[in-house]
Amino acid sequence: MRLEGKTAVITGGGTGIGQGIAQAYAAEGCKVVIAGRREEPLKTATEAWNGAGEMIYQTVDVACRDSVKDFFGWVAENVGEIDILVNSAGTNIPNRTIAAMEPEQWDQVLAINASGAYYTMYEALPQMRERGDGIVINISSISGIRSTALGGVAYSASKFAMAALGIASSNEANVDGVRVTNIYPGEVETPILEKRPNPVTDEHRARMLQPEDLGHLALSIATLPPRAHIPEVTIKPLSQEFM
Repeated sequence: MRLEGKTAVITGGGTGIGQGIAQAYAAEGCKVVIAGRREEPLKTATEAWNGAGEMIYQTVDVACRDSVKDFFGWVAENVGEIDILVNSAGTNIPNRTIAAMEPEQWDQVLAINASGAYYTMYEALPQMRERGDGIVINISSISGIRSTALGGVAYSASKFAMAALGIASSNEANVDGVRVTNIYPGEVETPILEKRPNPVTDEHRARMLQPEDLGHLALSIATLPPRAHIPEVTIKPLSQEFM
């Protein structure tokens, strides 16, 4: 029970990477709040959980500042202080070239992937800094290191922004004992694959990382001694070249 007595908030925690991290944390005794825009997957994930730690849910639209503010108010009132924040909410679009996508789609991807992470950190970091302890994990992407056609224009831009947000805020907050880590995953078998321009074969999916792989990594980061900090880490499938 390496996270017993800790509380984590995980956006995008109802599916995919967020759910994998939520399960890894809860299995180690952490009280986990999973959050997302859609209630159904959040409810399904919490009802399916039967491990050691407690898992609860609350809806939030990370792209909306007021929604994020209300959500953190709910957490403060009903759960208490946050020890770990994981920003895993994310989206992409099928038409990924600048020629094909519409400005509204650019706005949507940037609002969720980049601004959403900023809004949650804006709410969570002050209490962590005041307490002198806390961990923030941002799930960026290899597309946040190397812009590729596979990720697309909007997604790559949003993940570069998320990466810069994590690095800059880490440099600012680490003097107060708060550690911010950017994780850059390669291909992961999650529901976001349904938004790819072309269908992904079962054979291809089988070669990808699985959400529980990210759970193992995020757990390792969360259980380091306070003196140890991993600012950035890349994780990819064994068969995938670094792009």
